[in-house]
Amino acid sequence: MSYQAPLKDMEFVLNELANLAEINQLPGCEDATPDTVSAVLEESAKFCGEVVAPLNHAGDKEPSFWKDGSVTTSKGFREAFRAFADAGWQGVQHPAEFGGQGLPKLVATPCMEMLHGANLSFALAPLLTDGAIEALLTAGSSAQKALFLEPLISGKWTGTMNLTEPQAGSDLAAVRTRAEPQGDGTFKIFGTKIFITYGEHDMAENIIHLVLARTPDAPAGVKGISLFIVPKFLVKEDGSLGERNDVHCVSIEHKLGIKASPTAVLQFGDHGGAIGTLVGEENRGLEYMFIMMNAARFGVGMQGVGLAERAYQQAVAFAKDRIQSREVAGSPGPVAIINHPDVRRMLMSMRAQTEAARALAYVGAGLSDLAHHHPDEATRKANLAVYEYLVPVIKGWSTEMSENVARDGVQVHGGMGFIEETGAAQHYRDAKILTIYEGTTAIQANDLVGRKTVRDGGAVAKGLSAQVRATAAQLAEVQGDLAAIGRRLSAGADALDQVVDYVVANAKSDVRAVFAGSVLYLKLAGIVLGGWQLGRAALVAQQKLQAGEGDAAFFKAKIATARFFGDHVLSQAGSLRDAIVEGAPGVLALEVDQF
Repeated sequence: MSYQAPLKDMEFVLNELANLAEINQLPGCEDATPDTVSAVLEESAKFCGEVVAPLNHAGDKEPSFWKDGSVTTSKGFREAFRAFADAGWQGVQHPAEFGGQGLPKLVATPCMEMLHGANLSFALAPLLTDGAIEALLTAGSSAQKALFLEPLISGKWTGTMNLTEPQAGSDLAAVRTRAEPQGDGTFKIFGTKIFITYGEHDMAENIIHLVLARTPDAPAGVKGISLFIVPKFLVKEDGSLGERNDVHCVSIEHKLGIKASPTAVLQFGDHGGAIGTLVGEENRGLEYMFIMMNAARFGVGMQGVGLAERAYQQAVAFAKDRIQSREVAGSPGPVAIINHPDVRRMLMSMRAQTEAARALAYVGAGLSDLAHHHPDEATRKANLAVYEYLVPVIKGWSTEMSENVARDGVQVHGGMGFIEETGAAQHYRDAKILTIYEGTTAIQANDLVGRKTVRDGGAVAKGLSAQVRATAAQLAEVQGDLAAIGRRLSAGADALDQVVDYVVANAKSDVRAVFAGSVLYLKLAGIVLGGWQLGRAALVAQQKLQAGEGDAAFFKAKIATARFFGDHVLSQAGSLRDAIVEGAPGVLALEVDQF
């Protein structure tokens, strides 16, 4: 089953929900005209569908492999990456002064989704490179920007982020990699980093590793971590490549999914020390790495949306072709399984959750553009706060969603879904990592509670729920499906408000109880805010239908999808509220030795 980008839905969300026209008016975003954006999306869809997607299943069957310190990527990956880079896709959202296209994040986001939907393993190299570019744009020196950004943005080189060590998973306070100053502005790096996505490969001339390490006099804990650029090949002042640096891939992991993506164990300094240069100031490495990590977390959320879309497309195609059993209301003979009510329920669940997550992420991308480009400082600050609140939700909820959607995709296939040849199982296996890397769902939820809710007393969260409630009121004015959606949405906003109040009130007095429900809070936020976007979409669709504009079938489907989400997904809001506010005793009741 191939992949076709859902261009009609993407453009609907861009124009009707994420306010592309407003983004186009921002300083620096003038090139994002409707015609330009449509052309970019069409070309991206063509490239992803024709060049990248066909490599997905083959890469799963014949993964990248390691031999004698080198990694050979899956057949076709190297050529596809060169085509990707030569066409300028790495630079869509990056500054024109360094060779990028300078388009808004809102335009880059559907391109990102397409790439992940086409081939998750392949898309990880550009994803990590985007993060490295963002970190250097923010914290790199002018010399570092001049030396590294153009080759990264052009796709000539790729980037990685090196955080995790064998003894330090998500606990970065335990990082031991050391950086010894050499007196000439460089450092020698010694240590081991694990789980480094595309830490070694054959698709680019150089790999630029961004590495967390400690200098000799650094304070203990996360306050003593610095960030270093450590290239695979040293880079001369004129930008040409020098000798091989002392960083080597000693193995790659054998994984449940994303098998074509090489996940490397990197050894720094076994032959005298890997040469690195400091990014920004000493002991501020974690702060800089979070820039890269936040970019990557948003990108992983888009991985979830892209994978869910592909799993949905495959399940629909199978359900239309698979003939089995008579229809429950009676039929002359066996029918395509898409006629069976529970198969339709699963397909609608897959569709509704995917569209909700897509809309929420695109709206988030638009907020990011406003935060970076709006001429008014107060407006920039307000939009940044909302975007930052949404990032853990986009990452955490969208990836959990993708796992559920991929699981239902296997179920729609029945026994054939358990057979690798159909490809449905690959989506399920690939989806599992998305809820883990760049911070597990629990880590995203901890961020949502601590940094994004408690820190501002719930102000941003309550502001969002007020907007949800306003949309619910608009829906309530329209009889039928829209009023039903509005009732569900209003109840969801109430549940979210009550949970935010609970989190803020109890974060200091009963912190363990609050964090016992943190993942459920993230899920509730995703459901309510995703449902809000579908509610907004239903309002637009109703207006278009009344005006006799556009594709009536598309708009009717929008309303039906929003209604399904309200009845089957938003309806969970009350029970989630109960589990969060009242359920902590059950989580914390047993002593450790009772498990």
